[in-house]
Amino acid sequence: MTYLTGADLPAEPAGLRFRSLLMRDGILRLPGAHNGMAALQAKAAGFEALYLSGAAMTASMGLPDLGMITVDEVAFFVRQIVRASALPLLVDGDTGYGEALNVMHMVRVFEDAGAAAVHLEDQLLPKKCGHLNDKRLADRHDMAAKVAAAARARRNLVVIARTDAAASEGMDGAVARAKLYVEAGADAIFPEALTTRAMFEEFASRMQGVPLLANMTEFGRTPFFTADEFAAMGYRMVIWPVSSLRVANKAQSDLYAAIARDGGTHRMIDRMQTRAELYETIRLHDYEALDAAIVQSVVPTDMPQRD
Repeated sequence: MTYLTGADLPAEPAGLRFRSLLMRDGILRLPGAHNGMAALQAKAAGFEALYLSGAAMTASMGLPDLGMITVDEVAFFVRQIVRASALPLLVDGDTGYGEALNVMHMVRVFEDAGAAAVHLEDQLLPKKCGHLNDKRLADRHDMAAKVAAAARARRNLVVIARTDAAASEGMDGAVARAKLYVEAGADAIFPEALTTRAMFEEFASRMQGVPLLANMTEFGRTPFFTADEFAAMGYRMVIWPVSSLRVANKAQSDLYAAIARDGGTHRMIDRMQTRAELYETIRLHDYEALDAAIVQSVVPTDMPQRD
């Protein structure tokens, strides 16, 4: 029905559902969903879990991905995506919004908002997109302390540690950091911005037994690989973090250009979601039926007596 009735809402905590998906054979596909509508459309396409990218989220706010936003701003996006789709959601936790206590606060806020998993990265603020140059890394032991704090604060949340070390410390440095983060309590590892198939395969071979996440972002340093190709390399999860936003932004740009050029939207109609399609996606008529069934006037039958 709708999220208002609870009929469609899973009883099991999101973190446990995410863990169950990770235990299955094959690779867990996590398309980026930058808002509630994107989450509904991804669910309709058959996806069983989603990813909320910090880069997509901040870009949708008109801001760069430099660690500028707050825990509460992210929680707003978490709530709307989980409310809309009821799917397990992996959330980009950037650097944790501070040190160990801040990380613990982030974990509690995200889990209360409905998140299933979070990943933390070992950059220093101001952080950068993982596929850009001149990233500054935190001390590996400081990062391990953040991972330990996240693991201590969570109830069911899956904690994934991201390392950006391959670019500056090489494969040996990235693997050493990843192993330290697993010892600190990370459930999985996200090696960011690997640039060749050989790098992905080597990292996986040196992290045997640890679930790994691959990032298939466009216009970055990683060549295009399919989900099945990542699975064959030894990865259990793959994200397409900003893809939905890239497509939506391109379509909006074309729309505004058409209005400015043509004086209206008449040449863009065939590229629009129709009103009927929109209402079907957000299940408007289910909400209307629920409202009609519940919100009815109660007619008094007896005259109230004076005190």
